[in-house]
Amino acid sequence: MIRRTLLSFWLIAALAFFLGLAPLASHAAEVEIAEARLEYTDEGYRLAAAFNFELNRSLESAIARGIPLYFTTEVAIRRPRWYWLDERAASATQTIRISYNVLTRQYRAAINGSNLQQGFDSLEDAISLVRRPGRWVVAPPDALKPGETYTVALRMELDVAQLPKPFQVHSINSSDWRLSSDWRYFTYRADGK
Repeated sequence: MIRRTLLSFWLIAALAFFLGLAPLASHAAEVEIAEARLEYTDEGYRLAAAFNFELNRSLESAIARGIPLYFTTEVAIRRPRWYWLDERAASATQTIRISYNVLTRQYRAAINGSNLQQGFDSLEDAISLVRRPGRWVVAPPDALKPGETYTVALRMELDVAQLPKPFQVHSINSSDWRLSSDWRYFTYRADGK
């Protein structure tokens, strides 16, 4: 009898836990991928992308108080194979950091892996760099085989793992800090070179 009661308790607790996570998964898609394509250049394959999203008041307030926000774009390029798992041809990430300097009253944008920082007079101008990032190299020129068709997966999200620790904890409990797109898939035929 006690075993049965304990088992019932744990089943109800597990069900409540998983039902509690369901709204988190459905609330994540607040970024729309408006454009996504690969272009071949001599430097390699570049991603041209555009995102549509708006910052809520909590995120705008966080930036105004000097808390930087990190927006990470992930790209994965795979070649489908009928006889085995898809071959991973290339993958890349790019993070754009948006911050506000109270003394200079300027917004700053910096791209990871680059020493360049750009100043902006308004938050809207700084966020436009996240919405329409420059074409960046996601694969070297020899990563894709000419004539082959590849599946490209793309997503962008507010990277809460790079926030200061107190805000990481707060972001777990607040939907205001969840800003991400669903994965978008498209095909690309490598015919460059």
